[in-house]
Amino acid sequence: MKIKKYLAAGMVCCMILLLFAGCGRKKPEIPVKIQAGIIVYNQSDVFLGELVTCLRQQFEELGSGDLEITVMVRDAAGSQRTQDDQVRELIDMDCNVLCVNLVDRADPSEIIDLARENDVPIIFFNREPVAEDMMQWEKLYYVGADARQSGQMQGELAADAIEADELIDRNRDGKIQYVVLEGEPGHQDAIIRTESAVDTLKSRNISLEKSGTGIANWDRAQAQNRMQQLLSQYPNQIEMVLANNDAMALGAIDAYHKLNYTETALPVFFGIDGTEAGLEAVIDGRLAATVYNDRKGQAQAIAKLAVAAVTGMGMSDIVFENEKYIYLPYQKVTDENVREFLY
Repeated sequence: MKIKKYLAAGMVCCMILLLFAGCGRKKPEIPVKIQAGIIVYNQSDVFLGELVTCLRQQFEELGSGDLEITVMVRDAAGSQRTQDDQVRELIDMDCNVLCVNLVDRADPSEIIDLARENDVPIIFFNREPVAEDMMQWEKLYYVGADARQSGQMQGELAADAIEADELIDRNRDGKIQYVVLEGEPGHQDAIIRTESAVDTLKSRNISLEKSGTGIANWDRAQAQNRMQQLLSQYPNQIEMVLANNDAMALGAIDAYHKLNYTETALPVFFGIDGTEAGLEAVIDGRLAATVYNDRKGQAQAIAKLAVAAVTGMGMSDIVFENEKYIYLPYQKVTDENVREFLY
């Protein structure tokens, strides 16, 4: 009997040792289910709508095999309070990563506090928070592009067109009378795009005379209205329109068509973003040129970073600037290369 007791005790000891040994070898569990929340400032923004479509596609491609990805999209419709509530809602629904396009880039504190309290990483995109806010927590990231580069490229495209075609200066006064259609009052990207475009033109020795500015909030219909107002002040005088995005450039064109201007009386129009409608307008000659904002590349970067932030896998493969930022370059689009950007 004693021998049997000793054998039984020995077997129990061996099982306990094996159990502890197995625990020692166990790797940290990697989540196989990602619930990603996407919140945009206003999905009626054409570029943002196209970017979200690309982002959905990227998450769908990554969500295969052992990795299940659920995507929930919310539209803040221009309200920061609404966006704060949507972040709270998505966290309560167990989202474990958030992709946030801020309504007010200077007011992300409540969103950051909610995410930090619940340990939910945030990838801000398209509207960059101020640097001080990005330093509030280590799990805050940004994916976007350099607004200054887009303005510089728009200015270069405009300078190239003016130097190549003396007829743009219709009144032959040696100056280009122009108007600017800006995104939002006080918005960082709008200010930078405008300033860098104009500064670039001046650096190319293009003589400019500003006729006016219209705030159109990135919107085509608002841009049409603003342009009609400007045309009532400066009929047949405007030779160039610089718009902070394609939607507003197309709105300006709509204004001319509504007022029945002839083709020979039209100014030259320049946009930014390379939306599908903007690219088509370059093909048919309504837009002289635009600057491509790489929505597909940004969507790939956001999706890859979201998966890495949740699973911990692949983060070392991501190239950051200052450990938090990913910037995708802009590209110039003219009638010579526009078809390369259509997909």
